[in-house]
Amino acid sequence: MDVTSAPAAAPTLGEASAPGRLAGPDEGIGAAELALAARNHGLPLEALRYDTTPPGLHYVLVHYDIPVVPAADAGEWRLGLGGLVRRPLRLGLAELRARPAVTHRVTLECAGNGRARLSPRPVSQPWLVEAVGTADWTGVPLAALLAEAGPADGAVEAVFTGADHGVERGTEQDYRRSLPLGHAADPARGVLVAYAMNGAPLPPQHGYPLRLVVPGWYGMASVKWLRDITVTGTPFTGFQQAVAYRYRQAPGEPGDPVDVIAPRALMVPPGFPDFMSRVRVVRPGPVPLTGRAWSGHGPVVRVRVSADGERTWRDAEVTADPGHPWAWSAWGASWTAAPGRHLLTVRATDATGRTQPLTAPWNRGGFGNNLVQRVEVLCVP
Repeated sequence: MDVTSAPAAAPTLGEASAPGRLAGPDEGIGAAELALAARNHGLPLEALRYDTTPPGLHYVLVHYDIPVVPAADAGEWRLGLGGLVRRPLRLGLAELRARPAVTHRVTLECAGNGRARLSPRPVSQPWLVEAVGTADWTGVPLAALLAEAGPADGAVEAVFTGADHGVERGTEQDYRRSLPLGHAADPARGVLVAYAMNGAPLPPQHGYPLRLVVPGWYGMASVKWLRDITVTGTPFTGFQQAVAYRYRQAPGEPGDPVDVIAPRALMVPPGFPDFMSRVRVVRPGPVPLTGRAWSGHGPVVRVRVSADGERTWRDAEVTADPGHPWAWSAWGASWTAAPGRHLLTVRATDATGRTQPLTAPWNRGGFGNNLVQRVEVLCVP
């Protein structure tokens, strides 16, 4: 399989091959974006209370159609592992399940999380802050499969192909992404070929029957409906690697690749909501503030909370689980509410010193916007 070339652009979709579009100054969310938002869904923020996200509440981003793989046909599914390897593999689900299994608790976040809060807004899936979830993923370490296949001399990358197929900006394609071979084959990185989520078979929207899980990287790297792994001697230049998922300030720039998750803290919205505005309502007195924080660069070591429009800050208590280094940490603080309107802000810092910004880091794709979360609260007697 030639994984470095792409099919010719469909002539009737020429406009789609242009660089990603930015919304006009007064342009609201359009019908196409609403259709994407209806297909994909985020985590209800009250579900941050769960250590592991129930599958139906975990965020979902599907580029094309969800491949339909009836359970009766799952036995026919095969994962190929070939290319620059000494011993090509072709494995069924039963063969994968027969290998030693591991389970990793991993927080996954969409690279476009926060896109809808940018100005000008990149026109795409309009995420606010909810494109995240944490699950226990069970499967076979990718490093073990690569060791079994034996990468040949000159191998530099592993390319992963999913069964989802579609057109993006004029390019017809299977969804494909790659990882440097040193990352893919390193057991310490924890990359999994997963067949279970929270102890049950993968749900269809999460990649049934097989998917990749790449801890610490944004979700675009964790290819779903995985059917092929090809080891290559040159870097992969397919659409999802070289065109999409790049940090660019202007059209035509090569851009920097989107990869490791930037630090973020989210708050469980306190009190109860107004239906349309989602403004939170609380009573005067002590109000517990809780949430989750994570970073792909290392553990979150500090979470700070402001209740006065970011004039002053106080530290929250952060509780990390050393047994789950790739999962979010819990945090908690207490706030004494007084009648009136308040703006609560939460901000995370990880072990490398990376801290969430107070102004949004803009780019044309709307990627990696880890702007602090701000929650409007109305305290009434």
